[in-house]
Amino acid sequence: MRELAELLARLPQAPAALVTVVRSAGSVPRELGAWLAVFGDGVVLGTIGGGHLELEAIERARAALAAGPFEPEERRCALGPSLGQCCGGVVWLRQERIEAAHIEALRTRLMPATRPLALFGGGHVGRAIVRLLEELPFAVRWVDSRDEVFPAVLPLNVQAEHSDPVQAAVAELPAGSAVLVMSFSHAEDLEVIAACLARQRERGDLSHIGLIGSRTKWARFGHRLAERGFSQAELARVSCPIGLPEIRGKQPAVVALAVVAELLALGLAPG
Repeated sequence: MRELAELLARLPQAPAALVTVVRSAGSVPRELGAWLAVFGDGVVLGTIGGGHLELEAIERARAALAAGPFEPEERRCALGPSLGQCCGGVVWLRQERIEAAHIEALRTRLMPATRPLALFGGGHVGRAIVRLLEELPFAVRWVDSRDEVFPAVLPLNVQAEHSDPVQAAVAELPAGSAVLVMSFSHAEDLEVIAACLARQRERGDLSHIGLIGSRTKWARFGHRLAERGFSQAELARVSCPIGLPEIRGKQPAVVALAVVAELLALGLAPG
């Protein structure tokens, strides 16, 4: 996401040569749609898998760009001894010139498939999670009752939303959303979890509900939520504590890494 944002920001100043994986067969280093862009000043953004395949693609793109305007072309590349790579597969690469007029089309075309994720809480851990998710295929809806907590510049895949009361945002989340709850207030956390459970009872369309905190915190929440009429089966849909237990540490960056790793381990990112 960061490199796509940089590509779109640089195009108004200079054209680039874009190389995209458009077809593949057998074992290959990157998936369809993987791309790299080469600018005339030597800057290269993105990757199609590294190695000699990428080195040769960069050299070809740089030469084409230096020669002036060029027509799109596709090239078949076998990943064997001639390229010094032993993957054994074949990729087809499309090379084309891109410029400022293509920005909106590129924004749509190069944006990877994403899974909706709602993050409630703009504190230290929330910010650390957003920094990690910038590089991953999630469409993040970042919600807090304090409008001033969000940074001025957000990653391409993150939308900040002020909601007061904060739990009101739960009803409008896209179907299939994973939800992470870590607001500045235990009272807000409780209301967001209650809203998520109510939505699950009504629609059953949230893919994951995670709450930051200890087992003691969840025991207290569980008691209060049971008093509101939620069954044990419903409460079991909430994960608390969150994060892979093998990743230990209380620093925000470490907690964020454990949480995001758990999302990936659960298969909540697009394949």
